[in-house]
Parts: sequence; structure tokens; C-alpha cells
Amino acid sequence: MSDPRSSFGRMVLSKEEREEFLAQPHVGALSVVERPGRGPLTVPIWYQYTPGGQLWVRSAPGARKTRAIETAGRFSLLVQRTQPTARYVSVEGPLVATGPDDPERAREMAARYLPPDKVDGFVAYEREQLGEHIVLVMRPEHWLSADLGPA
Repeated sequence: MSDPRSSFGRMVLSKEEREEFLAQPHVGALSVVERPGRGPLTVPIWYQYTPGGQLWVRSAPGARKTRAIETAGRFSLLVQRTQPTARYVSVEGPLVATGPDDPERAREMAARYLPPDKVDGFVAYEREQLGEHIVLVMRPEHWLSADLGPA
């Protein structure tokens, strides 16, 4: 019987490949244990990561996910793509810092995901309609990754 993986490329990504992939502007799926006896709370989120550094997200101070992260002291983030190959990176680690957000971070995050002509409008909308945010910083500790593309 042939190995079913023979028609696929290298499955596990190298450290450099997984960090580079995580640094790209994918929408993440943030997961955090909210309470015993339930599956984790999982929500889509924008994030920022620089290879070798810490990962950060922005959230409202009283948001459900913020409270869950602060209580659990850690969270996970999964990013994936399906084209040109199926590839994912999942990272989990402790919350190492929280702090006030600022206009520079809000602009940095918006510019990561939006076309340049939409950034100012989004930042203004967010400030006026969504209110205060904080920054939650994770130190990546545990990684899972794969590329299931053809060899």
C-alpha cells in the first residue's frame, strides 16, 4: 500500500516558514477557554506578528474574549489559507502584557488589512463607534503547522 502523503508536499513547516506565514495578514481565529465544561470561545480577529517576536491583538476592555483571555492567561490563534496550497499555522502561548491602545497601533493594524484609502475612515469609525481598545500581547510558545500542497 502506498503512503497517502506521497502525493503531498512536505507537511510540517520549518521555523522560518511558519513565522513568515504567521507574519502575513491573514484573519486569525482566536480561541480561548472561557469556562469549564465548554469548548473554547473562538472568534475571528486581526492580529500583528513579526517573526521572532510577540503576537498582539486589539480588543475592547470589557469584551467577552478580553475577559476570557485575562482569566485564562493564555490563548491560541490559527491562521490558514487554501490557495495555492492548504497551509496553516497555529500558535498558543501565555498572555505576557496588556495595555492601552493608541492611535499608532490602531492605524498599524488597519493598514495591515485594509487598502490605504480605507485606513483613515476605518480608524475614525472605530474610535467614534466602537470605543476604547486595549492591546493583548502573547508570547508564542507552542506551534503547529503544515502545508498540504502537492509535491
